Amino acid sequence: MSGLFAGTPLERPVTCAVCEMPREACQCPRDGDGEVLLPADQTAIVRLEKRKKGKIVTTISGLDPQATDLEAILKKLKSVCGSGGTISDNTIEVQGDHREKVAGVLRESGYPTRSV
Repeated sequence: MSGLFAGTPLERPVTCAVCEMPREACQCPRDGDGEVLLPADQTAIVRLEKRKKGKIVTTISGLDPQATDLEAILKKLKSVCGSGGTISDNTIEVQGDHREKVAGVLRESGYPTRSV
């Protein structure tokens, strides 16, 4: 295990700057480069889209797929909204017009939101 002053009596493991846990035990969300990316640092863009045959879909984009558990967010949104949904191209889609509910759930989870 490498760390600060590796191989000396003063050796300390590399720790996370946010939670101060050893890097191996850290549970902080990280992006593709390994940098900590907290929910407060990601702006969720909530918009309403009209699909073929007139179907309305609420989409959420702007979330990092590496640092965010998109599957867990989708599961919670489907439960709260009482509708179906999917993840397509790192964009969460919920069937129907649920912009207010979706934005509220994301704010509770710590994500700043912006409606378009």
